[in-house]
Amino acid sequence: MAQYNLKINGKTRSVEADPATPLLWVLRDHLDLPGTKYGCGIAQCGACTVHLNSTAVRSCQLPVSAVGDEAVTTIEGLSEKGDHPVQQAWLEHDVAQCGYCQSGQIMSAAALLKGNPTPSDEDIDSAMSGNICRCGTYLRIREAIKTAAKS
Repeated sequence: MAQYNLKINGKTRSVEADPATPLLWVLRDHLDLPGTKYGCGIAQCGACTVHLNSTAVRSCQLPVSAVGDEAVTTIEGLSEKGDHPVQQAWLEHDVAQCGYCQSGQIMSAAALLKGNPTPSDEDIDSAMSGNICRCGTYLRIREAIKTAAKS
């Protein structure tokens, strides 16, 4: 076990964990931040997406020891009141069905818009290609991202 001082959602949080423990489990089990979901465990579905210094990463395969001084943002830290433009657009376009993939989808979309505030359909499809939605709301996801880009 090792001691880590992680920058999570703008606050420094101390946690003791095995260095190989995926960040996902540190967030969920040690820091009580359950918004980041476990999906596949092999970084293929995107349900576990968080931001590491504003870049979308899969937390299920990122060892806590690799985080270092980087800032981590989870869905809980995207906005205090759930009023981030992407979250608002998700509601406006009724994107969520089962909702399981939504935190990862939203985090990927927010990272896309931070780096590219006016993405094309191709940019959106490329950035979101690592996020699987079993309900198939991909067209609504794309429209929500376009709406958020206008905000």
